[in-house]
Amino acid sequence: MNQGVYPLAASMINQINRLDQISNNLANVNTLGFKQEGTTETTFNYYLHKMESQQKLMLKESVVTNNIPKIDSRYTNAEMGPIVMTGNSLDFALNEPDTFFKIQNENGDIVYTRDGAFKNLDGFLVDSNGNNVLNADNEAIVIEDGFESQIGVAKTPYTNLEKMGDNTYLVKNVDEAEQIENNDGRIVRGAVEQSNVNSVTAMVELIDAHRRFDQSQRAIKTIDDLNAGLIEKIGGNTR
Repeated sequence: MNQGVYPLAASMINQINRLDQISNNLANVNTLGFKQEGTTETTFNYYLHKMESQQKLMLKESVVTNNIPKIDSRYTNAEMGPIVMTGNSLDFALNEPDTFFKIQNENGDIVYTRDGAFKNLDGFLVDSNGNNVLNADNEAIVIEDGFESQIGVAKTPYTNLEKMGDNTYLVKNVDEAEQIENNDGRIVRGAVEQSNVNSVTAMVELIDAHRRFDQSQRAIKTIDDLNAGLIEKIGGNTR
């Protein structure tokens, strides 16, 4: 196979991953407290240098194809979304980045979220899925006078979180999560935090990913046509 096809095919795979990521961001442009995600890209050189520093054997094929692009990592944009007043007494917004409400999901796990659009379910404070909102001691909160002061708040960087469904995160290392005892000044009642996805920027990124994918695809088609012409020419000379 022509060596030029490898980096082009890898680029197409990267753009497919970008398209999935950007599409998910756009789908959540109206999801409260949602944080958009992104990807970083590097070349295979990085991994070759890493292997070389560890004195590991490198295959000849790897050295030849060391210009292949590769998705290096995924990250979460921790920038806060706009806080909008709703007037709903069960709506809450966090006014500091890297802070989260604590929820007990249906599996009994304690997960974190920035979505503070809560509900009243049989006298208990719950999220939109009916899961209990927890206090600082990880107990369910009963809706009564002054209950807002009981709402538990945890603080941890996004690098210590693993994204789960329903706009929630599971903490990786509990020791790196600070449990804040007093939430005074950290919560805005009667307000919600909107998604931090910029729909215009996301659409530009989506178009860019489509174009990059198309360019690589057309380049592979060109290489394929050149190879076909060369084979036909060689075959004609051998008759």
